[in-house]
Amino acid sequence: MAELQQAHPLYAKDRDLVDQLLAVQVPADGHLVDLARLLSRYEGFPGAADLRDDLAKTLRLWNLSREQLHQRTRAIWAGGYRPGAQPVAEAVGSGFDTSDQDSP
Repeated sequence: MAELQQAHPLYAKDRDLVDQLLAVQVPADGHLVDLARLLSRYEGFPGAADLRDDLAKTLRLWNLSREQLHQRTRAIWAGGYRPGAQPVAEAVGSGFDTSDQDSP
């Protein structure tokens, strides 16, 4: 008896994202996080075999094992990464710190 294949409700959106990830040669933090979450989403899912295959292919293209990916994404999250947030630029100024001055 054949295993029942399900359609994932986010398949179309995820298919587009996976196609974008496949085109990336040097992944940024957001790419790594996306790959890790999609691998988790589709692991064990009864369907979307093409996505799982392409996610595994992306890992190979980026020369990463799943454990290496998880180590890197844990470090990314621990470093304060938040999806959609703009990177915080370093403060620009004179370097004069008023907090060290004596109060009147």
